[in-house]
Amino acid sequence: MTHEKVQDILDRAVAEDGIPGIVAEVHDADGTWFGTAGAADLATGHRRQPGEHIHIGSSGKAFTAATVLTLAAEGRLSLDDPVNTWLPGVLETGGYDGDKITVRQLLNHTSGLFLTGLAPELQTSLVTQPARVWTTSELLKLAVSQPPVGAPGGQFVYSNGGYYLAGAIIEKVTGNTYAAEVERAVIRPLDLTHTYVRPAEATGYPHPHPTTYVTGALKDGVDPATLTAENWASMIDHDKPPVDVTTLNTSWGWAAGGIVSTTEDLTRFLRAISTGTLLPPAQHREMWTMVDNNDSVVWLPHARYGLGVIEFDSAGMGGLTVRGVSGTLPGSFTLALSTGDGGRSVVIHTNLEPKGLDIPIKIIKAVYGVALG
Repeated sequence: MTHEKVQDILDRAVAEDGIPGIVAEVHDADGTWFGTAGAADLATGHRRQPGEHIHIGSSGKAFTAATVLTLAAEGRLSLDDPVNTWLPGVLETGGYDGDKITVRQLLNHTSGLFLTGLAPELQTSLVTQPARVWTTSELLKLAVSQPPVGAPGGQFVYSNGGYYLAGAIIEKVTGNTYAAEVERAVIRPLDLTHTYVRPAEATGYPHPHPTTYVTGALKDGVDPATLTAENWASMIDHDKPPVDVTTLNTSWGWAAGGIVSTTEDLTRFLRAISTGTLLPPAQHREMWTMVDNNDSVVWLPHARYGLGVIEFDSAGMGGLTVRGVSGTLPGSFTLALSTGDGGRSVVIHTNLEPKGLDIPIKIIKAVYGVALG
């Protein structure tokens, strides 16, 4: 792996793929390398830099899972507890059964809950009410606003709703806020001094931070109610001029994706969960017990899902075990990967969601020297 090759990919992402700004932070035996291309802000032209506060989207699911696993290690809950043990009645609607869906299934997306990110109410709100502050009770209702897509313990279907429920369980078990428990279980033990759960009412980020942009929007005439996991990509028009969405309210992310961090902090978190230095051995094994994604939601080739985390099978990575987290939301894309021993890691962030996965795949190939398909 050469840093020059990664830098070339970053430069091309800006010049050829329309990404406003992109960074990659690599840690390996040679130390730390930070590469950047493009702008943190299109209006000022300021370059991206180390230490920026970035919204890591669904990478935050790993923080939620680690917090639940900490509570399990403390004997305060079990992954096999039915949801009704902690949230009686919340799932007794729309065809769901809270006696059959377990905490584990919420975390590995085998609960049968639908793909919450495509809920018509949420998609409509993002366009018509971008400043809307979602309450926990509203998010729990959103989680069951569409019928089940499968039986509990069955197929993998990526669902933010499962993590809304997990966040509510954390609060019920502890009597504390979700943010306070993430702070206790993850942020303080790892000394993640620039990482926090974004408050529900937040409309900005600490400095420094990149301006975030979207160019995609639903095509004219598309009814949000018609969106499905299979057709949503074809319903997006990616040719709109960049729109600044830095002040977008992200309370709908909450326990499914409400963490703000930096590339350095995210590297430290990733190493800790990859190598087993954050959680006790039993809970570490639980986090990395993987399920196949059945191609229902594919972030990257050869990836499988654990509890809030992804892992590439060794066949697709030239024999390496590579673990990580990934997340996207309007104006932000994050991918963080590490070898299982923590020896080589990379964190990638763009301040506009890429149209596809070509850019991160090229960076992975360069960093790990593999022919990922």
